[in-house]
Amino acid sequence: MHQNISRRFAITVVPALLLALALPGWAQAQAGKGRRVLAADNGKVAIVGADGKVEWEMPNRFTCHDIALLPNGNILMPVSNTAIVEVTPDKKEVWRYEAKPKPGYDGRIEIHAFQRLPDGRTMVAESGNRRIVEVDRDGKIVHEVLLTVEKPDAHRDTRLARKLPNGNYLVCHEGDGAVREYSPLGMVVWTYRLDLAGRPRSGGHGPEGHGTEVFGAIRLANGNTMIACGNGNRVIEVTPEGKTVWSIEQKELPGITLAWVTTLHALPNGNLVIGNCHAGPENPQLIEVTRDKKVVWTFKDFTTFGNGLAAAQVLDVPGKVIR
Repeated sequence: MHQNISRRFAITVVPALLLALALPGWAQAQAGKGRRVLAADNGKVAIVGADGKVEWEMPNRFTCHDIALLPNGNILMPVSNTAIVEVTPDKKEVWRYEAKPKPGYDGRIEIHAFQRLPDGRTMVAESGNRRIVEVDRDGKIVHEVLLTVEKPDAHRDTRLARKLPNGNYLVCHEGDGAVREYSPLGMVVWTYRLDLAGRPRSGGHGPEGHGTEVFGAIRLANGNTMIACGNGNRVIEVTPEGKTVWSIEQKELPGITLAWVTTLHALPNGNLVIGNCHAGPENPQLIEVTRDKKVVWTFKDFTTFGNGLAAAQVLDVPGKVIR
């Protein structure tokens, strides 16, 4: 279902909204009514309701490659290349982490991925520093994992990264065109290298561009890894042995073209939500598909957001979502 979006230019946060944010099930998206979405683009972070109306927004001029609505109702988001913050629904900053060059490094740093962990720590992937850190509530680094990067570049060392239930870290290395799993001690225990899938490399961020600059990956309950191939324009599921067992190709979904594929949500019902960035206003920014590749929902809002919507979270999904 494509959503018909109308923009609100002034948003007033009311107590009911605060409750909706704090209690994710409060505004449950009903079947056939779309889904609530938290996303960032066009100089703002916003929540768009299942009815297509903006429920909440705040200015943020920084390009977001990761974002999260936390269980306490607060939002975790980047506000610069080096800083991430936690803000309340009334837009009060209650926590901040600022990445700084590690000893022996004097270059720039960029943060493209972060995750609030069950123990209250926050995992942050620091490109440039080429490391993952876990940070406590006081902003102190309590654990560090050095990353293997073959083509160092502060903008491309990492994209999305996640700590897995087994304690390891799954990291997308955009510049290397590889997904690596690291032990807590920094040992590479698994690697998957992307290829061009039989197509020639081409430049550009839109559907015309093609490469191996991977963006996102999640570990499924069956042990396989689902990969959002970035400008590979596709989604693939690979086994621990590296065999591709499922995929969605660039023009496989009727009426939809994939461009820079970014975030992934594996839903409890088996469906997959795919982020489709830089694909142009004729294509949706989010796509929900079944395992047999039927499109059951799309999000397309080029009023609130734009063609650079890379980070999004689908809200109010009952059960465990892997993202």
